[in-house]
Amino acid sequence: MAEPHRSGFACFVGRPNAGKSTLTNALVGSKVAITSSKPQTTRHAIRGIVHRDDAQLVIIDTPGLHRPRTLLGERLNDIVHSTWSEVDVVGLCVPANEKVGPGDRFIAAELKKIAKRTPVIGVVTKTDLVKPEQVAEQLLALQEVMEFAELIPVSAVDGFQVGALSDLLVRHLPEGPQLYPGGELTDEPEQTLVAELIREAALEGVRDELPHSIAVTVEEMLPHEGRGDMIDVHAFLYVERPSQKGIILGHKGERLKDVGARARQQIEGLLGSKVYLDLHIKVAKEWQRDPRQLRRLGF
Repeated sequence: MAEPHRSGFACFVGRPNAGKSTLTNALVGSKVAITSSKPQTTRHAIRGIVHRDDAQLVIIDTPGLHRPRTLLGERLNDIVHSTWSEVDVVGLCVPANEKVGPGDRFIAAELKKIAKRTPVIGVVTKTDLVKPEQVAEQLLALQEVMEFAELIPVSAVDGFQVGALSDLLVRHLPEGPQLYPGGELTDEPEQTLVAELIREAALEGVRDELPHSIAVTVEEMLPHEGRGDMIDVHAFLYVERPSQKGIILGHKGERLKDVGARARQQIEGLLGSKVYLDLHIKVAKEWQRDPRQLRRLGF
């Protein structure tokens, strides 16, 4: 007899920069979540859809759980906690190249509260960055943190055990039909994905304190007048202080031009069309702490 079809939701959690977004993209087989070397890049619960003959796995990539210092930080943590309550299986991601620390233990303590009803898998990420014996040590260290349903080492970069992780997650899903039409890789609106790609381009090479101050909104996307093969994208890039505007602009606007060029290339890949990107910088004073501005920026 054929195995029953399974469908359901999984989410990856972990401290900022644990490799959750890169792993989500590797499992989906396409870029649905932006990635950056800057921590706390993910700000939305992005859904990536894995289509298999035997299952449909919807992966929710969540922001990194951290001790919040702003209202934005609190809202991001709320997204993580509400996501946990809705999924069938959770993967706790811990990078192989960093010692298990207080942040990991804090998240594990939170996960213990749901582990009775929702299986938690321990995932050691970034195994391509260390020797095999370090991977083994990290698996042992992770075992001490909490009782996991399963433990698995993976590398999203070289594909090591990505398929095996997919199998593990699917095993914990309930039997059921497809939840999304075949072929869809994410249920994120195009405008959200476009805004995220602009933010990803803006994050490259900025100073450490600046990433959290950057937000992007896409005001409109519409066909270019007189050209059927081009889309006009009008977007605002928000920062919190005038001095930050100068950093993003760069000397004679060179940095913003570079951000626009890199973002446009990614957006054209996403939309399958030529793109005219109209990008402007605005200062929204202390927006991370202002409930009204947070709402306007989509948080």
